[in-house]
Amino acid sequence: MSSLKKVLIPFDFSEASVNALEYVVSFIGTQRSIGILGLYVGTMPLSEADNEKLRKEFLQLLDSFNTKLKVDPEFTTDTGEVISTILSVQEKSKADLIMMGTMGDKITDEAITNTSKLVLKADCPVLAIPYGTGIKEPKNIALVMGGEKIEDKAVLGTLLDLARSFDARVHVLTIYKESVYDEEAIKESNENLLEYYLEHFYADHTFIKSEDVEQGILDYIKKKNIDMLTILPRNHTEKSTPSEGRLTKLLTLHSEIPVLALD
Repeated sequence: MSSLKKVLIPFDFSEASVNALEYVVSFIGTQRSIGILGLYVGTMPLSEADNEKLRKEFLQLLDSFNTKLKVDPEFTTDTGEVISTILSVQEKSKADLIMMGTMGDKITDEAITNTSKLVLKADCPVLAIPYGTGIKEPKNIALVMGGEKIEDKAVLGTLLDLARSFDARVHVLTIYKESVYDEEAIKESNENLLEYYLEHFYADHTFIKSEDVEQGILDYIKKKNIDMLTILPRNHTEKSTPSEGRLTKLLTLHSEIPVLALD
């Protein structure tokens, strides 16, 4: 049984958010008892009439996807800074997963979207859904691991939930720049853990040498027909030195498939 009970989707009626909502509906489907909580964040308080208008438009969009959800969807509005408000609502609503659309930015490495900011700040799993991504069930999921040991085994729970729900294969990828022997040592320390926590959904572990880690990941996605990319951000790590989250930001900006950040 899945531990996912509620999904929070920040929704501003943009093309990216509508695309993400359609993906979320497909993701939940007709058989999963997962609730949808749509959230509109405004800069100024809305009147009761405006709140009701947005709620009706949100529900009409859901109806247009012609999918009968098992749990009635909810919609709420709030006011404040976008990221902090989303995280506050997630905590109050006890949503297990945030799913948010993004237009991305494939031209520059420096731009940062609300979605990429959210991924870096959130202490819960976040699935970034790029505009234009295919609306389909993920059957091949890539888990990107660096040269560090997995510190919090519990974060793999969400990944296992998804693998079970979609009967998906999990392909582990490690990109290395220097000696492969260093990475083989990490592989040996993590292999039993991956096999135990990911059960029979764990497919393989691939090592690729590349000076450009991001490009190595994007090339792997195309070669293996990956439907969802999973990363373990290290900007909140406790036992090792936290990173600035640059790779997480770049993948959220540039990936053409959904990126799941486990935190």
